Amino acid sequence: MGNIVMKEVSFSYEEGGKVILQDINTEIQAGEFVCVLGQSGCGKSTLLRLIAGLEKPTTGEVTIDGERIQKAGLRRGVVFQDYGLFPWMTAGENIMLALRQRFPEKPRQELRQITADMLKRVGLEETVFGKLPKELSGGMKQRCAIAQAFSIDPPILLMDEPFGALDAVTRTRLQDLVLELWAQEEPKKTVFFVTHDVDEAMLLANRLLVLGQSPSHIIYDCRIPDDRRPTRETQFEDPEVLKMRTELIRQINRDVASHVGQTV
Repeated sequence: MGNIVMKEVSFSYEEGGKVILQDINTEIQAGEFVCVLGQSGCGKSTLLRLIAGLEKPTTGEVTIDGERIQKAGLRRGVVFQDYGLFPWMTAGENIMLALRQRFPEKPRQELRQITADMLKRVGLEETVFGKLPKELSGGMKQRCAIAQAFSIDPPILLMDEPFGALDAVTRTRLQDLVLELWAQEEPKKTVFFVTHDVDEAMLLANRLLVLGQSPSHIIYDCRIPDDRRPTRETQFEDPEVLKMRTELIRQINRDVASHVGQTV
């Protein structure tokens, strides 16, 4: 479960308005960790919102396991850059809110235990359960958001620049956390991760997509075999990894240059 197919997907926010995405055609296989790159404003987050069911395509369709996406649902966990936690609820209550929707038949005590276990898995102490989001650091809030998304056990996880507002050290720790959680699960979740950071994308993904500038379409699609995936040790030393990085940057810069040429 977790195959995502996009067929002739185009999107604009209003009828006759500016086209953001145009003729997106791709299939994301269950268990892939896909990172989407591109310049700001190219439609990366819009594409994620279409998969989440928060927006509908102007033309074309997005399906999951052959079923057309009509609305948001619990088969897709979403982690946003702004944490997505209700400020008037404690961290634990935020997670339990999602769990009650996902598992309405389970008693409260069982859901509380699932929440406590998940907080522990993402490296937080049990006392965080009773703290409001304003009492937590940015990294702790994002760990809670990750715990919330993983706790409902969706086959698909959508992450929209989740570490963009964090400091470098916290960002590194959370990148490692997400990779660890993804690797531990069988079957693996399908992850669709939006970022503007080439190094982050190469470290996390086993497949890379690059969107051109709007009206956007996929200009580069690269799968990374398991035996060639970069690590923190090889990311800036392995010649093959550096070659891949250079090609990614070249693809993005070439697209930018072509659009600049069109507007001059």
